[in-house]
Amino acid sequence: MKAVIIAAGKGKRLMPITSSRPKPMIPLAGKPLLEHTILGLKAAGISEILLIVGYKKGIIRDYFEDGKENFNLRIEYITQDEQLGTAHAFGFAKNFANNEPVLFMYGDLLVEPKVYQEIVQKFNENKVEGIILLMEVKNPEEFGIISLNPNGFVEKIIEKPTPEMNLGNLANAGVFIFESKIFKAIEKTEKSIRGEFEFTDSMEILINQFKGNIAGYTIKDYFWSDIGLPWQFLDANSYLLDKIEKKIIGKIEENVQISGNVYIGEGTTVRSGSYIQGPCYIGNNNLIGPNSFIRPYTFIANDCHIGMSEIKNSIILSNTAIPHFNYVGDSIICENVNLGAGTKVANLRLDEKSVKVSIKGQLVDSRRRKLGTVIGPNVKTGINVSIMTGKIISENSRIGAHTIVSEDIPPNTLYYHDPNKGIIKKSL
Repeated sequence: MKAVIIAAGKGKRLMPITSSRPKPMIPLAGKPLLEHTILGLKAAGISEILLIVGYKKGIIRDYFEDGKENFNLRIEYITQDEQLGTAHAFGFAKNFANNEPVLFMYGDLLVEPKVYQEIVQKFNENKVEGIILLMEVKNPEEFGIISLNPNGFVEKIIEKPTPEMNLGNLANAGVFIFESKIFKAIEKTEKSIRGEFEFTDSMEILINQFKGNIAGYTIKDYFWSDIGLPWQFLDANSYLLDKIEKKIIGKIEENVQISGNVYIGEGTTVRSGSYIQGPCYIGNNNLIGPNSFIRPYTFIANDCHIGMSEIKNSIILSNTAIPHFNYVGDSIICENVNLGAGTKVANLRLDEKSVKVSIKGQLVDSRRRKLGTVIGPNVKTGINVSIMTGKIISENSRIGAHTIVSEDIPPNTLYYHDPNKGIIKKSL
């Protein structure tokens, strides 16, 4: 069996994290999201993969190449120049499929690897035209909901139904296997009211016009996340860190305390007085300490400097410096960021209510009691900056000394507090 993964989108809801890389290439626990997926597919016996690329496609191609040397796989690429929908993207795979069954999936998913093995097995056993992965959700109005008939075959597909429709709580989990007949359905798919060619519409055509049976396969106890919002990366990172094994390759000085499962990569030095609580992943060529406090569920990529500071449940990407008396909790800090001495991130509201975040101009409830900041690439802060809960600082911005960040900061902005004039914002 072959696999096709859509990895073409820009990931606008994840800006500024995706300002410098495609969403599937955001690192989690030492590897890009897409690599975790590809390794899971390989474990399920899939050896040929087609990546549908688009936004910043060169980063994906340069990392995976043809798949042979580093992954012992065959990886091919097709570019989706216009983002015209999921059916449009999957339609590129017709020649690649060559009349064989294909596993289709979205590149922004993190799924427990055993799921791939099970859905392949179920497809082979059921002898149907297709199978769709489903999961039970508590908030069906936020998902595409699938209704099954008494025989377990897909009957209806409704995007974000109202509670009054009473269609159940089985959500489309974004992993499918289909025989080649799906490409005939894709060819007949018309644009939806959103102006896109929707893969769910193709599935309905397969059912209604071609009399195809699509079986539903529900997962209950496995990890699944569609990672469409920044804090979902923290959840996915935590899931992956729970599975790491303790391995220390770098140099550990005297008077360093390490507890739990901690990975410390080649060329990393942990200086005296530091305390690291696992699970944590610390990559290559980092300088940690002296007197750093690295708390559980922290991932530090490569070439970072974490000094006399505290990091907790956060993702710190490469070439970032958090060197002097800083606190970062429940946050995502992108590459090439420098936090000035005394910069602190607030991750808990005084009223202890859940933190809300502005996503594409709309305030979204994270449903998290603790959530810090998202800081984009190439940001610098001055000394004693305070960043309030749920605030986003976009790429290439500068925050002046002694400033409280109580609103989102656009890209390429100088933002500082003037004692006489209040907050000043200037384009860089």
